Amino acid sequence: MVVSAFGRTEQGGQVSRRTDRGEPPVLAASLWYDPGVSRHYSTVQYSLGPGPMTPGVKALLITNLAVYVLVFVAPRLTIYLGLTPGAVIESLWIWQPLTYMFVHRDLLHILFNMLALWMIGIDLERTWGTTKLVKYCLVTGAGAGLITVLVSLLPMTFAGPVYYSVTIGFSGAVYGLLLAFALYYPNRPMMFFPVPIPVPAKYFVLILGAIAFFSSLGASSNGVAHATHLGGLLVGWVYLMGSRPGGLVGEIKYRWTRFRMAQARKRFEVVQGRRPGGWNDRVH
Repeated sequence: MVVSAFGRTEQGGQVSRRTDRGEPPVLAASLWYDPGVSRHYSTVQYSLGPGPMTPGVKALLITNLAVYVLVFVAPRLTIYLGLTPGAVIESLWIWQPLTYMFVHRDLLHILFNMLALWMIGIDLERTWGTTKLVKYCLVTGAGAGLITVLVSLLPMTFAGPVYYSVTIGFSGAVYGLLLAFALYYPNRPMMFFPVPIPVPAKYFVLILGAIAFFSSLGASSNGVAHATHLGGLLVGWVYLMGSRPGGLVGEIKYRWTRFRMAQARKRFEVVQGRRPGGWNDRVH
């Protein structure tokens, strides 16, 4: 939320005072009346939400809403577009780890997912650009779907129901967005719904991850795909860490280059001549 007033602006937790005397801005501790400030009535403006819609977030919102209407008209499409690990493995419905994220059957489900996409995605798109945001959402969403398939194959009691369950929703990508938001804006306050308690983003995501982890170990998930949520966090972390300079991808490239150089050296062998002055006796 940005609060601005005539003659005063608030940015980064500090308030700057602008006088009518052409003096440079100085820091002020409060918004109380000051004779040095213009005596015109001040107007305070409140900005709710992240600001104007960005193209990447808009495209994702339209896609989710369009598929929601399509599935509402033809509910059986959930079977083909939703993620069922058994169908992916046995019937080779390999498109499901990508399409499931755009499928929603419940109005509240799509409402909260799209609200999170709007609130978080716009700030990230302004930082990354449209291409990286859309790519990140697709990677984290599809990666969360693949992790759900892998979890369903584990020889544990909680994994059995996942194998035959249908997973739908944009939640995997939303958890990936939450992780990115916490890394880029760690101290930005976020609130648990419906409890209006602001929590820094870095702790907010840790709490959500802990809840998803311990909930996934329970016998009943109450229809919530906790494995998918954890998958979104994990894939998001690997993606962001790997894209940093010197990150995971950089380390892999470095090791691969060293390996190729070592292989190239084996192709050359230098044999010193028996007589330093003898041209014919020196072999390379």
